[in-house]
Amino acid sequence: MNQQTTSHTPVVSPHNLAAEAAVLGAILFDNNVYQYIADILRPVDFYAPAHNLLYEVASNMIQTGRVADGVTLREHFEQKEKLTEIGGGKYLVDLLDAAAFGPEVKDYARIIRDLAIRRELIRVGGGIQAASLTPEDDDTGSTLINKAERALFELAERGSSERGFSSFAEALAESLVTAEAAFKRGGKIAGIPSALRDLDEQLGGFHRSDLLILAGRPSMGKTSLATNIAYNVANAYKYEAQEDGSRKTVDGGIVAFFSLEMSSEQLATRILAERTGISSHDIRQGKLSKADFERLSEATAEMQNLPLYIDDTGGISIGELTARARRLRRSTGLDLIVIDYLQLITTASNSNANRVQEVTQITTALKALAKDLNVPVMALSQLSRAVEQRDDKRPQLSDLRESGSIEQDADIVMFVFREEYYLSRTEPPADPNDPSSNDKWKAWRARMDQVFGTAEVIVSKQRHGPIGTVKLAFDARVTRFGNLEYDASKSNNPFE
Repeated sequence: MNQQTTSHTPVVSPHNLAAEAAVLGAILFDNNVYQYIADILRPVDFYAPAHNLLYEVASNMIQTGRVADGVTLREHFEQKEKLTEIGGGKYLVDLLDAAAFGPEVKDYARIIRDLAIRRELIRVGGGIQAASLTPEDDDTGSTLINKAERALFELAERGSSERGFSSFAEALAESLVTAEAAFKRGGKIAGIPSALRDLDEQLGGFHRSDLLILAGRPSMGKTSLATNIAYNVANAYKYEAQEDGSRKTVDGGIVAFFSLEMSSEQLATRILAERTGISSHDIRQGKLSKADFERLSEATAEMQNLPLYIDDTGGISIGELTARARRLRRSTGLDLIVIDYLQLITTASNSNANRVQEVTQITTALKALAKDLNVPVMALSQLSRAVEQRDDKRPQLSDLRESGSIEQDADIVMFVFREEYYLSRTEPPADPNDPSSNDKWKAWRARMDQVFGTAEVIVSKQRHGPIGTVKLAFDARVTRFGNLEYDASKSNNPFE
């Protein structure tokens, strides 16, 4: 039996000692250089242990107002009896000789950072392999994937360009871009339009980096409204191709819908019902005519390419939700996140944490997610039963469950309210012996006629605009919201 021998070439970790020496030499020659690269480099980014140590000590000296040059560094390492660890006093002279001058210092710093990220990728890959071969007792395959995603995302964030402060001129330019977007849409709408005209006028559309809370009691239609908005945004999506192959959204947007209560199939059925006018109950029961089925087939064909992505994982943690949103942003793009609903998100907190603390963690994380991804995040929320104890059922900010953190972190808080729902349950009984009962019933009937097919969106908090109430049309049969006012000469249907 022939025995084959294989030789393995040692894998050398990516590094560039010349770039490291050039950056360190530049800092020693002129400590002001450090200010230009401090946001780019960390000590661990240097491959050579001596360079790692030198950069860390020099950084500490400069940040505490001391001079970091060949003389002071030599004195420091001599006192610590570590001069030999950095190559002796001669190496400090060699670094000065290798110093880079001018703008290339930042280029060298970015090269060092990039190589450090590559080394970290190699380390993370090895860790994933090791954890997969010998997992810990509680680590399932899904758990390992989530851990790997978190590690890779941290690297991705590390690899993104440093932001730091923006000049006021840059901030003004961004503000002008927002104003231009509103101008091109005919005014009023600077954010992402919901296609619900009066709501858009009240909010100015959904603004990037905002956390919006949409709350309501059961049967008010908050999920339906969120679904309507998600569909409208996705349906209006238009983009411009960029030179680098990426896509820039110019209208509508790519939507991530986290449905923690309903399955993706149930959500799709709702959207089909809204678009076709066929009730979701009839769709589920198969009570369809041939014409109905043809309408469903046509609507399915029209909508199958919508940029609407549904994640129906029940009990998803805030960490997983954040990771999946970031993943979609990187792979496909993302313009709006909808979460149904906030109280079903879990946290990694221990069991001793109360629900108020957990909700605080969740709302803080959602606001941070909105800012990091620069997209609006709309989270649905339940209301406490206190609403039902009042004569006026219109919700207030104090009705929010665990309201402190929700109200504090949210940029916008909206409530869905349908008076028709409550009024329909208070029909006065007819009493032949009481003549006034007929008048009560007529008054009730008149009010029912006024509120039938309508809903209110009560904007109780808006950080960047006015509060107020917006009235919408609502078709309970197919749970669809629409514009209440319409051109009667064109149609008698507010949803067309």
